[in-house]
Amino acid sequence: MAEACHLACPAAVCPATVDRMSSPLAMTRAEREAFLAATRVGVVSLAEPGRGPLTVPVWYRYAPGGTVRFITGTNSRKGKLLRPGARIGFCVQSETPPYQYVSLEGPVTIGEPDPADGEMAVRYLGEQMGQAYLAMMAADPEPTILVELTPERWFSVDYTKLG
Repeated sequence: MAEACHLACPAAVCPATVDRMSSPLAMTRAEREAFLAATRVGVVSLAEPGRGPLTVPVWYRYAPGGTVRFITGTNSRKGKLLRPGARIGFCVQSETPPYQYVSLEGPVTIGEPDPADGEMAVRYLGEQMGQAYLAMMAADPEPTILVELTPERWFSVDYTKLG
């Protein structure tokens, strides 16, 4: 069932619920959300005045139907470019054939990280390395922000559907 969003459009054709790639290789909503929820490295792309977009990898969290959450340093290049309401692109992919990817874009909100967001290090590095990373970060803390991306437009390809 399609859900309505903040845009003034019928739910059946709302960009927040329609995969803009109408291909037999496009993932269903459930498939793309499950793919995005898996542990993968995301790539965020955001506008940078006077240059091409800044495109960098990030660790993230996502639960189906929710927002994409990632943390960045307040004083990092991407931290300085992000502002509430800015629109960013985000992409995750499989690394081996048959290839799959989910790409989305939408507006962001900026907030304070919570302890669960800090545990992304364990998710990506495993228990031992993740705890070592967290200890290193605690020893030399840097101000961070939580970025939440609200998916509005989705693009996906799943080459497993070829055979």
